[in-house]
Amino acid sequence: MQLRLATWNINSVRLRVDQVARFVAEQAPDVLCLQEIKCREGEFPREAFAEMGLPHLAISGQKGWHGVAIASRLPFEAAPVLDVCREGHARCVGVVVEGVEVQNFYIPAGGDVPDRAENPKFDHKLDFFERLTALMAARDPKAPLVIAGDLNVAPSENDVWNHRYMSKVVSHTPIEVETMERLKAAGGFIDLVRAARPEPEKLASWWSYRAADFRASNRGLRLDHLWVTPGLKDAAWRTGAVSAHIHDDIRAWERPSDHAPVTADLGL
Repeated sequence: MQLRLATWNINSVRLRVDQVARFVAEQAPDVLCLQEIKCREGEFPREAFAEMGLPHLAISGQKGWHGVAIASRLPFEAAPVLDVCREGHARCVGVVVEGVEVQNFYIPAGGDVPDRAENPKFDHKLDFFERLTALMAARDPKAPLVIAGDLNVAPSENDVWNHRYMSKVVSHTPIEVETMERLKAAGGFIDLVRAARPEPEKLASWWSYRAADFRASNRGLRLDHLWVTPGLKDAAWRTGAVSAHIHDDIRAWERPSDHAPVTADLGL
């Protein structure tokens, strides 16, 4: 069977539930990971998701901030809860679907000052990565695991609009890139989007609301990711090539999220 995964920082699921329905109708994800849902569990629009054909829900909500959810066409089991957020925010939720563990993250943005001593938000971001890296290093890389979500780091010079400028800006500073690389190495993770669209192609999944025309401004960052462990490598390449896509056209919809959804297909 084919399992289509999607991740999307929706920036308020209640505000954009109709856009989610349109995306689901057009792209037919089997498992949809959402970040920044900005609601508590009881406020999540469950009926709307059932009508979309995604009735199976795992939600970690928080009043007005953060929040993550996984919506699935297929039944799932709860995955282990990962202790990665020292502040107790709703930033992680996981499920096991068709034998594949999917962990959905909204990693802290990190504020404006890229200094751990001066900026507690930046320290929290790096601490989140470090805790997750330690957990991944203790796991069997052959076990089928997907890391999905808004990881809030653009890792490559081709994942930002201007590498030299952005190297001084939170999301692409050397310490963040190195910290993300340690996480990637700890689990032997494969970046599905980059596997499908290798460098030096420029890619982005986020564009600021400050630009009236995000395409004309063209100052994007690739912050949204779908990674798999080596245990899913054959599944990712089952048809001979990786199928993964950033749906940047959705960023042009009326009143969009500032993030575009990302999809990838696995052949199980």
